[in-house]
Amino acid sequence: MSSTRMVKANGIELFVREQGEGPLVVLCHGWPELSYSWRHQIPALATAGYRVVAPDMRGFGRSEAPADIGAYTIFDTVGDMVALVAALGADKAVIIGHDWGAPVAWHAAMFRPDMFTAVAGLSVPPPFRGRGRPFETLQASGIANFYWQYFQTPGVAEAELEHDVALTMRTMLARGFSDPQSLFVTSDKGFLGEANPDLPLPGWLSEADLAEFIAAYRASGFRGGLNWYRNIDRNWELTAPWQDAQIRQPSLFIAGSDDAVIKGLIGAKRVQDMERVLPNLKRKLIIDGAGHWVQQECADAVNAALVAFLREVVPRSS
Repeated sequence: MSSTRMVKANGIELFVREQGEGPLVVLCHGWPELSYSWRHQIPALATAGYRVVAPDMRGFGRSEAPADIGAYTIFDTVGDMVALVAALGADKAVIIGHDWGAPVAWHAAMFRPDMFTAVAGLSVPPPFRGRGRPFETLQASGIANFYWQYFQTPGVAEAELEHDVALTMRTMLARGFSDPQSLFVTSDKGFLGEANPDLPLPGWLSEADLAEFIAAYRASGFRGGLNWYRNIDRNWELTAPWQDAQIRQPSLFIAGSDDAVIKGLIGAKRVQDMERVLPNLKRKLIIDGAGHWVQQECADAVNAALVAFLREVVPRSS
């Protein structure tokens, strides 16, 4: 059974869940999630012979949430994981991320190949740094209602999402994001659209699970996680030295076939072309019928793929 504690890393306090002994595996969650999102992976990977640590990421859950929007760049979030590994007394780890945690994992492997010896990303393909700032690119394409844009003004999305946290979490987790149009905001309906308080939960999400997310977000609010989106252009600026860089460590990609992030022209192309960034990609697993919350929706398939990958790239005897 996993235990929890607070760990000082990179100048902030991180809440972590941990279980097992062996080579270190760090699990990075996304938005709007928590370390609890890895509840199926933590025991499975620990049983397979690994020391598994899953933090509430900066700004989420019980971890510290700096007030400054500028404290949520990719350098800060990767820096947290570098410092976490050191605080745990290790000098090497495999890093795995889902949703926003995937860019953290990909960039951690890119920035610190000496520390992160293998990497897996769920739902979000590896970084393809474009030639222009992301928001300028959106604007030039005539797009003004993408959810990234809606999240930019502090207080706007917070007010919508925090108005009824139970409805917000039920809507986002139970409805998911299978339709690419769900990533676009209708001005009169906000990000949640036609939210239904009676929306039935899918089989992979219990009322008790949902209650964990609701309680956490009632306590923390949404600002910390939204601040990650408010650094998208800044991240583009900071990563200029890694333009066209490759991640050469062993890598794995997992996503659901019904995930809006990998559908549509841009998403599908990024999945198709990811070997350009990942020359040592061991497997590209697209799970038929799964949506965006893939490690929760299809825990057995994801666990099997992760264990097989770990046993190939970092044997338990290492």
